[in-house]
Amino acid sequence: MITSSSSNEEILDVLRRVADAIESVLVSNQDWSLSGLRGTQYAIDVLADSAGLAVLHNAGVAVLSEESGRTGEFGVNDVLVVMDPLDGSTNASRGIPWYSTALCALDHGGLRASLVANQATPGDRYWATRGGGAFHNGKPITHSGCTAMDKAIIGISGLPKAVPKWAQFRAHGGAAIDICLVAQGSLDGWVDFNSHGVWDYLASILICEEVGVAIAEHNDYELLVTELDQRRTPIIAATPQLLESLREVRKAHAQ
Repeated sequence: MITSSSSNEEILDVLRRVADAIESVLVSNQDWSLSGLRGTQYAIDVLADSAGLAVLHNAGVAVLSEESGRTGEFGVNDVLVVMDPLDGSTNASRGIPWYSTALCALDHGGLRASLVANQATPGDRYWATRGGGAFHNGKPITHSGCTAMDKAIIGISGLPKAVPKWAQFRAHGGAAIDICLVAQGSLDGWVDFNSHGVWDYLASILICEEVGVAIAEHNDYELLVTELDQRRTPIIAATPQLLESLREVRKAHAQ
């Protein structure tokens, strides 16, 4: 059973088993119909969620999932896992190989361990533990160091009202794994022009924090939330200088 006294590696091992269980469900899936339970939810979202919950509840942790909300007790010695079993399900339904399982474990002291599994490419995973660095497939990663907007390749979710003065942009459609690209230096930043639930970004936030990526919330709200209906607007950048430029872009969009 996992508690706040468990090691980061023990917690990370549970997250890996969750990603494995969900991968097994996705590999065999042939049904991309909607679940009928809520607007944009696919039947596979529900199946993937059930597979993940089975592992997490067996490990004795509480869960906040996009698909099933809060389950389990999150007491003073407990661990809570924030889960998006299938981030980028529309990509997956259309055969676009860019979707993931995002998992972040926290205790009452903050973020402990996270894993983002690229489920379109089995075995392709990003992870981090508090104070232990961040990795892509076992190799340490770091950000690009980019400071200048006119040199930056920026990932986005949604569209800005005007074209910013960045070098290029990318819109991949999978927030969790998109943000990981900033942590490993493939993208220089990422801007949310809409808003997201915590399950979409929290796992990637720890990965970014462990490599020194600059992070902000558009309205300066706390990014670590544990309620289903709390939406946030994260902005991610390789450096503080680039973060300030991207904050100005997001501010202009909101006006």
